[in-house]
Amino acid sequence: MRIDIISAQPNLLESPFNHSIVKRAKDKKLVEIHLHHLKDYALNQYGQIDDYQYGGGAGMVLMCEPIAKCIDQLLEERNYSDIIYLTPDGALFNQSMANQLSLSENIILLCGHYKGIDQRIRDLYITKEISIGSYVLSGGELAAAIVTDAIVRLIPGVLGNEESALTDSFQDELLAPPVYTRPAEFKGLKVPDVLLSGHFKNIEEWRMSESERLTKEKRPDLLK
Repeated sequence: MRIDIISAQPNLLESPFNHSIVKRAKDKKLVEIHLHHLKDYALNQYGQIDDYQYGGGAGMVLMCEPIAKCIDQLLEERNYSDIIYLTPDGALFNQSMANQLSLSENIILLCGHYKGIDQRIRDLYITKEISIGSYVLSGGELAAAIVTDAIVRLIPGVLGNEESALTDSFQDELLAPPVYTRPAEFKGLKVPDVLLSGHFKNIEEWRMSESERLTKEKRPDLLK
């Protein structure tokens, strides 16, 4: 899988992609992540990539030309399943969306900045718009890191135990059950007996029951 990320601040993404599971996926050559600095496609020698918005108002807007130039170059080199704009008014990102995107061969993530991007880029190029929550960030870089991490960990071979991803929260529209490790007792609190029983059918039934209980208590909206 290949993920191309277009950003006005690509340095913000270097650390998240050079540690832990994403780094492991890159080292195994299961995913390629390429960062593209919009300044490399700037309008002039001053590195201009933004301008004031028509109609007045506070905040700068990322201009059409640098973004279009970068996307056009990428489209000349390969086909992309999706060109995704990370924006507060996009569809709310969830596990189902992560599952779907993890099956893609190539995707582009476009990070907004300042007041956003010129609407014409959204009209001409963008195939999907994603939000990670009902709040505003300084730019789309942190959102791109979250979306990338959620996608990459689902690629076969990335996790040591592929079954682990299938039992995460939200995979079945349920929260994950409680988990325990050694010691069997800590500060007077004991691991549930069923988990120590070795009876796998009972363990699975307990886990499902706990998932349903926690979902009803914490995220009843998932059950609708």
